[in-house]
Amino acid sequence: MPAIDIATLRTFNPHILCLGSHRGIIQSILDFDYLAGRKMPSVAGIVATGRKRERYFFGPDEVMLPVYATLDHVPDSTRRHVNLFLNLSSGRRVLRSTREAMEKLPALVGGVVFAEGFPERHAIELYNEAAQRGLWVIGGASVGLVVPGVFKLGAIGGTQASQLEQSRLFTPGSVAVISSSGGMVNEIIRTVASTGHALSFSLALGGERYPALTPEQAFLAAEADPGTQSVAYFGELGGDDEYLLADLLRSGRVTKPVVTYIAGTVADLFETPPQFGHAKAMAAHREESAGAKRQALAAAGAQAAPTYGEFVNLIAALPHITPGAPTNYSAAFANRRPALMASSVSGDRGDEVRLLDTELLEFASGNSFARIVISMFLGRPTASPDLEQFVDFVLRLLVDHGPYVSGAVNTIVSARAGKDLVSSLASGLLTIGPRFGGAINQAAATWLDGVERGLTPAALVEELAARRHYISGIGHRKYRADLPDPRVERLLQFADSLETARFTTFARGVASETVRKKGNLILNVDGAIAAILLDLLAEKEAYTTTELRELVDHEFFNALFVLSRSVGFMAHYFDQVRLDEGIFRLTPAQVAYVKPKGVE
Repeated sequence: MPAIDIATLRTFNPHILCLGSHRGIIQSILDFDYLAGRKMPSVAGIVATGRKRERYFFGPDEVMLPVYATLDHVPDSTRRHVNLFLNLSSGRRVLRSTREAMEKLPALVGGVVFAEGFPERHAIELYNEAAQRGLWVIGGASVGLVVPGVFKLGAIGGTQASQLEQSRLFTPGSVAVISSSGGMVNEIIRTVASTGHALSFSLALGGERYPALTPEQAFLAAEADPGTQSVAYFGELGGDDEYLLADLLRSGRVTKPVVTYIAGTVADLFETPPQFGHAKAMAAHREESAGAKRQALAAAGAQAAPTYGEFVNLIAALPHITPGAPTNYSAAFANRRPALMASSVSGDRGDEVRLLDTELLEFASGNSFARIVISMFLGRPTASPDLEQFVDFVLRLLVDHGPYVSGAVNTIVSARAGKDLVSSLASGLLTIGPRFGGAINQAAATWLDGVERGLTPAALVEELAARRHYISGIGHRKYRADLPDPRVERLLQFADSLETARFTTFARGVASETVRKKGNLILNVDGAIAAILLDLLAEKEAYTTTELRELVDHEFFNALFVLSRSVGFMAHYFDQVRLDEGIFRLTPAQVAYVKPKGVE
């Protein structure tokens, strides 16, 4: 596995993808970013199940980090920039999720595995695969890597802003801190800061028996780093790591001063060697004892302290670059309180209302109603005039379809019963669903599914016919293949500006198949609107298939119908108020009485 190039990492612009969610650790990374002076969080996203976004603080303000169900759901634009991963998933998922990250993140240089207890066989596989790909991986059971002032990858240095400040993690120093123990790494980082020093970098190798990054590689990284003048190393009984480090010192491959403490001398008092906290922290024989390893390091030239107190004194005596005084940034976090809700559509900023981060009057004055509608529905400003013109036409086209449909009937009945405008409108809107007004979204789902799965129109028709499912967006009571719907013909003209028109072409192909079975099974208004809107979003607004699927899941494609038809429903309300015909009531002749089941 390649060594970590600390000097290169100091010039890094980190883009971190978290595999799994851990609120405390992720928040500490964002706190580090803010205190280090970054303008944006280094965490590009989280791969986890559950919500689509998680709220965190960036300084005093809340931000939303995107959450993706799988790596395949991460947008290509994000995947291309991610260069670090932090695996926060459980031990049994580490190998699979890390391997997938290495396969699908082209800019990746390395990452950290936080989980402990994942199988040793998996750890060896992970080591070999990372080496083959030229990547470095730290862990498992590692609290991470920190390069002061640049990035923090994991819980290293603490999870509270005050801990980060007290550890002087925002000003580069000259002491590298390396240990298998996450807890002791943080303790030694604090010791380095309290003795007037600052870090060049620090990493926790992790407490597993087979760490993906070895102590030898960590020491060679410190030796190669121009910013590191000395190394503080905390080791434990068990294993042979310290003998390999002694060889590095004797051979001259590591020339920088090393101060060290090897924990576990108390084990010599027991007849049977005890198991300490980490997987490999047990001396199976004399050479693995803390005392023997301390002697080996001392003989090779390291300053090996017999007690932790003397270790602190050795750190204090190290030569160092005097860091600046720690700055008290914590005041920026003093009044952080989670908001009760989040909104990306609108809000007050100072004394002005802003829509999609634009001042209200400017937004209203500079945009057509159609562009305002589609931008607010999508939650981001749209760029395409073709989409704007299409939405404008659809809003005008769908405004009403006579007093005969269920929504209009309900509105009229409510108005004649003396109900107010809002109640009458609501009664009409509540009829919108699978059998009335919901066909646009259902058609969009059908076209998207067919194209996404690479089906031919004929295959889709046969599949749905076998399941005895109607095809939303197909069929009309009045118009036929030989009597085309003029509204559909006008809608299809909007597809002329499209390059591929994948969805419109597919929808028209389905209609070509269905009219062979029956002349009136043509592409109708709902199907045309759904197909063209999918194409406009995909081609003109660069929506991915995943993003289109989310819009279908949210019933976005019904929104234009709901908005437009609300105008028609209100028009029927006002019409009935003007006509004042009184309460609506059916006569007995207008209701067919059907005997209950079982009654002769």
